[in-house]
Amino acid sequence: MRPVGTPDARTRARVGRGRGREAAISSNGQASWALADAFVAEDEALLRARDRARDAGLRPVTPTAGSVLRLLAASVGAKAVAEIGTGTGVSGIHLLNGMRPDGVLTTVDTEPEYQQAARQAFRASGFAVNRARLIPGPALDVLPRLADSGYDLVFCDADRLEVLEYLAESLRLLRPGGLVVFAGVLANGRTVGTGPQPTEVLRLRELLREVHESDVLLPSLLPVGDGLLCAAKR
Repeated sequence: MRPVGTPDARTRARVGRGRGREAAISSNGQASWALADAFVAEDEALLRARDRARDAGLRPVTPTAGSVLRLLAASVGAKAVAEIGTGTGVSGIHLLNGMRPDGVLTTVDTEPEYQQAARQAFRASGFAVNRARLIPGPALDVLPRLADSGYDLVFCDADRLEVLEYLAESLRLLRPGGLVVFAGVLANGRTVGTGPQPTEVLRLRELLREVHESDVLLPSLLPVGDGLLCAAKR
């Protein structure tokens, strides 16, 4: 007779099989993400822009998220795109790759040195100088100067404390049928985590709630990269 609470051989076998399935699922999931990241190969210009981002301590969009941005820009036939958070040009290159050949990317960042790196990255990717308008300065100072209903897509990857203000500006900037996209909305799982969270995570939760409940937006939350919140303006 085995002691009370000691699993028999059959129980241990079931537990072992369960752990094996979990390990297989985890392994398959990692392989799937790796395939998704490799599905759309990034050229040397993009890879160099990624290296510059890492050197600067930035986290650019993943290759998969970048390919989604490219697809979204192409799906709306984007001629005018506004980007909040230039970084070193990784997301900008993906957006430009999806835009019309005569499209112009307007990108805003507080750090001129990042924009200089982005300008070099755009040029290395073969884009003409007039395809990108780089504006240095705080987004909430720059965005009010941009034209109402003048943009097909607005991409936001900047200060999380200002995401609600970015949303309000995006609704003004977008034409009907245009898209707004926010990167990093899952915050490494903290957005759905329990317990006390920093203010930036609370802002992301407010953003998700506001977009979800909006009468003028048709939203979708994509679990790519660190989360892409996408919404079409009705």
